[in-house]
Order: sequence, then C-alpha cells, then structure tokens
Amino acid sequence: MHPNKKIKPNKRTEGDINYTPARQAWLDHEVDESTKALLEKDARYFFHQALSSPCLDVLKNCEGSYIENLSGKKYLDFHGNNVHQLGFSHPKLIQRLTEQLQSLTFSTRRYTNEAAIHFAEKLASLLPSDLNRTLMTPNGSAAIGIALKLARAITGKFKVVSFWDSFHGASLDAISVGGESVFREHMGPMMPGVERIPPPVTYRGIYEGNESKCLEYLEYVFAKEGDIGAFLAETVRNTDVQLPSKSFWKEARKLCDTYSVLLILDEIPIAMGRTGKMFAFEHYDIEPDILCLGKGLGGGIFPQAAIVTRDSYNNFSDISLGHYTHEKSPLGAVSALTTLEIIEEELRLNKIKKLEDFMRQEMNRLKEKYSIIGDVRGLGLLWGLELVKNPKTKEKAIDEAEKVMYECLKNGLSFKVSAGNVLQLAPALTISEYELKKAVKILDNSLSSLNHQTN
Repeated sequence: MHPNKKIKPNKRTEGDINYTPARQAWLDHEVDESTKALLEKDARYFFHQALSSPCLDVLKNCEGSYIENLSGKKYLDFHGNNVHQLGFSHPKLIQRLTEQLQSLTFSTRRYTNEAAIHFAEKLASLLPSDLNRTLMTPNGSAAIGIALKLARAITGKFKVVSFWDSFHGASLDAISVGGESVFREHMGPMMPGVERIPPPVTYRGIYEGNESKCLEYLEYVFAKEGDIGAFLAETVRNTDVQLPSKSFWKEARKLCDTYSVLLILDEIPIAMGRTGKMFAFEHYDIEPDILCLGKGLGGGIFPQAAIVTRDSYNNFSDISLGHYTHEKSPLGAVSALTTLEIIEEELRLNKIKKLEDFMRQEMNRLKEKYSIIGDVRGLGLLWGLELVKNPKTKEKAIDEAEKVMYECLKNGLSFKVSAGNVLQLAPALTISEYELKKAVKILDNSLSSLNHQTN
C-alpha cells in the first residue's frame, strides 16, 4: 500500500494504521541503515496485515517499563499489547519459568500437574461466589470461542448480543461476535445469530452519553429475539477507553437475569490490576457468568488465557469445549500463577490508585492546556485522550493524532492510536512515579509541538 493512500474511516478502530506521511518520515529520519535493512527483510518475509505491518523498529531487549531497540534507544512502552501488567522480564517470573524448564516442560492430555492445579485454585480464590471452574487455553480468541460454546451448551440457545466496535479477538468465531470492520471485511459468511447494538459511548456516538437508551435497546433485542443465549461485552472497552457507569452494568446484569441470558465479560486486556482492581467487574458490583482472561495473564512472557465459570455449569463432561494441545501447560500455569501472586503481593493495588490519581490530574491539566483534547477518560492505569479538530463538532483529529504519536516516539514514548484519534496510554503497572512524570512531559511537549505546527 502506498504511504499516502487514504484509509477508510471504518478501518481506524483497534489501533493505529501506520500508513501516513508521518510513517515515511519516521523511516527516513529516525531509523538507521542497519535497522532499515532488517525492517525491509521483515516486510519481505512476513505476511502483511492491518495493525501489524509495517513495523516501526527492531527490538533487542525489554525490561521493566521499557522496550529497547538495536541501537540502544529506549521507549517507555504505554502499549505493550496489554500483556505488561508486571512490566517486561519480571525477575521473579523469569526465575519461576527457568525452574519449571528444569523439570516438567509439557503436560500430556489426560494428565495434570501441580502448577496447573495451583493456578486454578488461586484463580478461584480471587473470584466471588461459585466462579470456580477454569479452562486454560493459549490465547484470548480461543477463550472467547470456549465461552461462546459453553453458553450454547448451558442455555440451548445459539444467539448472542454484542456491541458494535467491540474487539474480542481475531479468529473467525471471535470476529463474528466482534464489531470492527478491519477484521470482518472479506470474511463472510460468518457465525450466524449475532445481534449487535451500539455501545454506551459517553463522548460521541448514537447515544451521546445517554446510557439508558443503550439499556432500552438491549432489552428490546432480548425481548424481540426471545432466544438470546448470551450477552458478550468488554466490562471496560480497552482500545479507546470507554467507561460505562456502575448503574449501566447493574441494570444490564438484571436484564440478563430477567431474560435468562448469560453474561460473558471479556476482560482479556483489562484484568489483573489494569483498572486498579484485580478484575474490572469489581468496580461495578456485578458478577459475570463466564469470565474471559488472557494477555497479561502470562506475565508478558508466555501466551496464556483462560475462562472461568460457575460450579453449577460444570455439567458437560461429554463434550470438548477447549480441547487444546497446551490445555494444562505447566509453563503457562506457572506464568499465570506467578503473575497473580506478584500483583497481589508486590504491586498492591493501592499503589495503582495513587498513580491513577496522578494521571487523572495530569490528563485533565493537558485538556485545559490544549483545546485539541476533546475528552479524557481513564481508570487505574488505562487512559485515553481523544483529539478533535473542533470541540463543538467533535470532528476527529486523525492526522494530528498520528503526528503526536510519532513525535512521542522520537522522544522515547510508545503508545497506540485507537479509533483514529484516541491516544491510548497503558503503562506497566510497575511503573515508577518518576517514569510516569517523564512520559507525561514527553506527551505535553509533543502536543505543544503540534500546537506550534498548526498556529
């Protein structure tokens, strides 16, 4: 694709597109020749796809809050593919994995192992009521697939409600229930029985912050369809940081109960302390019927995901819901167990609350300082700055968002741009206040530079 080719608005969803004049300028001025040669090889031998190609740099190390390229330049990584709750290369996790590699490296099906048992037991201890039953799987998309199959088995109904613009993974079943066109185009026909409704977005969109209309629509679909088995949603939308109210989720939970619909909460990118609590649903005083976990569950080293559901649903031993080769991976289980222990024992979630307060203060300060920031949304260490050309019309400042991103990259701060104009900021939960201040300063300077360019 030519760098200047215009990107369709519906493709600007999950992450930054990377095909702009700013992308070419980055290659021309910020990448040395040896790195450029490797990037060309990468582009030659890997299959190209949206949101992953082309690559920005070549990495040689990652540690703590930083990623480091071949020439030694460090970036504070506020992207991390949402796996970096512990930061990168956490020494305790590396030690545990190294020890495991000296003994049981694989668990053949029909056998179990201590690591997997201890992980499942620990996970159950952290969840409320009878959410005690786990199935492990290598990735989040597979966790969504298991959840959808289980919901069909429990309810005898195949239909599911989800939100437009939602992201639940990249496999065919996950994109069937997802709502982003960048994953869905050219893919039909997809899984039948999916009913999508507009999400309860606070700053723009159909409801313009009127969550009651979204709830009205949700109940309308439940009532009209009559055979909905599940409602699948992100408790907090990760990519562009959308935060429903407590009243929204409490009412949605009631509607699910009224219409005998299972509530599946996708917390793959946002659990394990990201929002300031171990699980995001804890903010809302609700429980899911099925919880999907992944990404950071493996501590940023090992790919690990899982679903957790109720004891009362443990009635389907005659079917295979998640018959995966690495179903009880000892390495995955050690990664997940150690991750939960580190978050609980070392990070202590009250520290996240302190850093959240700092981010709220600083993000609102930037909003007051720069009129291009139309909205600030955040919880824990998940924040979004929505850039707009005009605060009244809310026209998306897409080119400006890309310029800010590349200016930040030049100065050592990495993050992604979602929905075309939302700067999504998600640092490691282990980040120091000093590093957080450093990142805010880089962002402030980049916005200031943009301000000078437009004046």
